Amino acid sequence: MLRGSQTVAEAIGNTPLIRLNRLTQGLPDSVEVYAKAEWMNPGGSVKDRAARGIVLDALEKGQLAAGGVLLDASSGNTGIAYAMLAPALGFKLKLCLPSNANEERKKTLRAYGAELILTDPALSSDGAILKARELSAANPSWFYADQYNNDSNWQAHYQTTGPELVEQTQGKITHFVAGIGTTGTCMGTGRYLRENTPLCQVVAVQPDSPFHGLEGMKHLESAIVPGIYDGEVPHQQRVCQTELAHETVRRMGKEEGLLIGISAGALVATALEIANEEAKAGRAATIVAICCDGGSRYLSDHFWEEGS
Repeated sequence: MLRGSQTVAEAIGNTPLIRLNRLTQGLPDSVEVYAKAEWMNPGGSVKDRAARGIVLDALEKGQLAAGGVLLDASSGNTGIAYAMLAPALGFKLKLCLPSNANEERKKTLRAYGAELILTDPALSSDGAILKARELSAANPSWFYADQYNNDSNWQAHYQTTGPELVEQTQGKITHFVAGIGTTGTCMGTGRYLRENTPLCQVVAVQPDSPFHGLEGMKHLESAIVPGIYDGEVPHQQRVCQTELAHETVRRMGKEEGLLIGISAGALVATALEIANEEAKAGRAATIVAICCDGGSRYLSDHFWEEGS
């Protein structure tokens, strides 16, 4: 192997922080907002971290073997990460996915060779979870990864995302903004930051209603709550409207030159909200928003033309 080369699994992580300059105009220099560019992972999202952790732990424990089957439910990004790792590490993937997942995601999954089991769109990600549980019970030889209840999910972020943020901000991070989906990113990174940067606020963001367009995020009051979720980890709970997330996505592309996904738009919008609050209070702040994935996975959505 050439010096400095990596496997697909090894290439995950160490994504850059990108400072937002135009969307923060008017704020004092002491208030900084950064995007954690998770779309730069090889599978294109923050879920590469959790999928790698889950798969490598399962291989090490003998729960998954070469030629074996991994089963899970996903709204898209974790599934794409599994699908990327499957041929690289030699296992097969069966993925339960809501049938209304966008075409970019379905085509990407099929390009990697994943078998898709499409579920009732009215039940969103919960429907995919219920189907995966049914298939797992009927096929005990398959490894049911169960990302919503698998500690390897949050531990992957404790081991990678958290340390990266402390190093990249030289420990100056004051606010970490993450979405609530499987909750792995918020739980793992949040725990690490609580232990290593005690003054940092962990901010969890949810959709503002059960019916929303924030891909991959959960409205916990109306959804199956992931087993790995611990409400004591976030210092703050905030909500974001889908329309504001869409507007922020469009502005990020046109003003910052960053093409981000919809849930990332919700997190950046929340980070900007916090930045304005801190500026009004006269406090310095270093705010980091997880940008879960890139906008290219959503180009078939109609919101791009709105407000243009």
